Amino acid sequence: MSKNNFAVIGQPLPKIDAWAKVVGETKYADDLFLPRMAYGKLLRSAHAHARIRSIDTTRALALPGVYAVVTGADLPRVKFGILPVSQDEEALCNDKVRMVGDPIAAVAAVDEETAERACRLIDVDYEPLPALMSIFDSLAHPEVRIHDYGDGPNVHKNVALQFGDVESAFERADLVREDVFFFEGNNHLPMEQHAAVAQWGSDGKVTLWSSTQTPHYVHRLLAKTLDIPAAHVRVVATPVGGGFGGKTDPFAHEIVACQLSKLTGRPVKIALTREEVFYTHRGRHPVLMWIKTGFTKQGDITGCHLRTWLDGGAYGSYGVASTFYTGVINPVTYKIPVYKFEGARIFTNKPPCGPKRGHGTPQPRFALECQIDKAAEQLGLDPAALRRRIVAEPFTKTANHLTVTTIGLGECIDKVVEASGWRDKRARFGVTAKQPGPASPRKRGVGIACSAYLTGAGTAIYWNDMPHSGVITRADRSGGVAVLCGATDIGQGSDSVLAYVTAEILGIDPKDIHVHPADTSLTPVDLGSYSSRVTLMCGMAAIQAAERLRAAIFTAVAKKLEVRPASLVARDRSARPCTVCWRSRARTRRPSARGNSRAAASDRPPATPTRRVSSISASTSKPGRSISRRCGSPTTSAAPSTRSWSRGRWKARSTWASARP
Repeated sequence: MSKNNFAVIGQPLPKIDAWAKVVGETKYADDLFLPRMAYGKLLRSAHAHARIRSIDTTRALALPGVYAVVTGADLPRVKFGILPVSQDEEALCNDKVRMVGDPIAAVAAVDEETAERACRLIDVDYEPLPALMSIFDSLAHPEVRIHDYGDGPNVHKNVALQFGDVESAFERADLVREDVFFFEGNNHLPMEQHAAVAQWGSDGKVTLWSSTQTPHYVHRLLAKTLDIPAAHVRVVATPVGGGFGGKTDPFAHEIVACQLSKLTGRPVKIALTREEVFYTHRGRHPVLMWIKTGFTKQGDITGCHLRTWLDGGAYGSYGVASTFYTGVINPVTYKIPVYKFEGARIFTNKPPCGPKRGHGTPQPRFALECQIDKAAEQLGLDPAALRRRIVAEPFTKTANHLTVTTIGLGECIDKVVEASGWRDKRARFGVTAKQPGPASPRKRGVGIACSAYLTGAGTAIYWNDMPHSGVITRADRSGGVAVLCGATDIGQGSDSVLAYVTAEILGIDPKDIHVHPADTSLTPVDLGSYSSRVTLMCGMAAIQAAERLRAAIFTAVAKKLEVRPASLVARDRSARPCTVCWRSRARTRRPSARGNSRAAASDRPPATPTRRVSSISASTSKPGRSISRRCGSPTTSAAPSTRSWSRGRWKARSTWASARP
C-alpha cells in the first residue's frame, strides 16, 4: 500500500486519550480510591552509609489510626533488581543503608498525615559508616565496601572493547586530540510522582495498580519478593504522567504496598512526595570521560579511544547496560573505522542512577561533539561541513559490528544549515569573526551537534526465545474493535499508534477502537516502554493481528457476496468489492456457453449491497493456531437476503500476533 492511499496514517488526528487528559477524566494511580483504603508511608534513612543495629516500632504501633507497621523482618529475605546480574536491592533494608532515602520501615494508617507521624515515632539505632560520595572517593577507599559483589572494590561493572589498532590509527592522523569532559547527572522530573495502590484479595491474590513503564517485569518481581505464585499476581499499569525511563524499575513502594495490604486486609496506597522521587531517582548517570581521537586534515576520523567512569549511585538498576551504552553507540553517527572503549560503573552512596532518554548515550555524545568542534577549529574547517563529510554511510557496518541501514543524517544537516542561516551566523558570530566595537562580556553563539540511537531492544532483560510484544485484536457485534496490548503509553502516544494502524488495516475510524493496555491478567506480554521499542515491536504485532482479523472478515463476507476474498477492500467502516479488481476479473474471464454476456455483466461489482460483518472474535495463547468462533448477524442497508444470516458460522484465524527483534 502506498502512503498516498492511507486513510488514517499520516492524517492530523488527535491522540485517542487527548480529550480525557484535557478535561481531567484520566485516572492516574494517585487518583484511585478504593473502599476502606489505607495510606502508606515509608521511613527513610537519614544516613548515607550505616549499619542498622535495631528498629523499634512500639511507639508507632501505639499511635491511634495506625493499622500496621512493617520492617525488613516482615518480608521474605529476597533481594531484587531489574537486571538478573544486579539483584542488590531490598524493599526495606535489613542490615545496612547505602544512601540517604533508603527505605527502612513502612506504616499503613487511616490517612497520610497519621502515617507520617507514625514514621517519625519509629526508633532506629544506626552505626554510621564512611560515606563515599564521588567516583574518586569510591576508588580511593577500597576498604569501604558499599556492596560485596562486582568487578572490584566498589566497581559494579568493567567493560573493555577494541576494534582495530587505535595506536596505528593515531599515527596516520594529522591531528590527535585528547580531552577530558564531565557530564553532570540529572533527574527525569516527571509531572506525576510515583504512586501505587495494592489490594490483597480474600482469595489470596494481589492486584497492584502502579505508575510503571514495565508492568511485566514488576509482575515477575512481585512474585519473587512476596514469595507467591506468579499466577496470583496481577499488575495493572495506570496511565503514566511522564516516565522518560524513571519508572522502568520495580520499586520498594510497590512491594511494600502489597505487603501492607496483606497484613491489614485493606487496599493500600503509597504515593511518593517530590523529595522521595529524587531518592528513587534512576536518573542520568554523572560520567567522567577521557576521549582521544585522530583526524586527517580533511576532517576524517582515523580512530577513537574512549574511557568512561559512571557514578552509579548505591544500587545496580540498569547500570550494566548503561555502562555498555556509554560506548557502543558512539561509532554509529560518524565513520570511525577503528575504535576502542573502556568503561567502569562505580558504586557511591547516592541515589541509584539508571536509564533516562537515550540511556547512557548523551554523555559520550556530548564529549565527542565538543571534541569535533575543537578539532574543526584547529583544522580551520566548518563544523557543519566536517560533520556532513564524516556521516556514516547507509547499509554499512560500524567498527563494532552494528548495522546501519537507511540514514538521513546528511540530508538533515543540509536542511538545518540552510534553514538556520548557519553560514551567515557563523560569519558574524564564529570564532574567526571580527567583532565591531569594543569586546563585550556577552557573546552570541551558534552550534551544531548530531546523535544516534537504536530503535527496539535486541533481547529481553531475562534472556528467552519468547515474543517480546503481543497484541490481541477482537471485533464485536457492534462493529467496534478492541486492541489488547501489554505496552504502556507514557505520553509518547503508543496507544494512539496501535489504534491508528489497526483502523487503517480494518478500514474503520480510530474512534471505533478501544485500546486496553497493560493488564498482566488480560493482555499479552510486552516487555515495557523503553528503548524506543513500542511503535516498532508492539506496532508490528498490532499490524499482524489486524491483518489476520481482516482476512477472517473477508473470508466471511466473500462467501456471502459470492466473490473472492482477494477482491475485497476495507474502507469507510465496510468490507466491499474493489472496483478495479472486478474490472480486471471481467477482462480475464473466459467466455461461457452463453456467450460473453456474463463477462460483460461482471464489468462492475455486483449489485449485492455492501455487508459489514459486525462480530468476528478470536484469540489464542500461541500465534498461528486456528480456532473457531461465532460470528453475529451481518448488517445490511438494503432488503434482507432470502437466506437466513442469523445462523451463520465462520472460522476465524487467531488475531493474536507477536513481534520479535
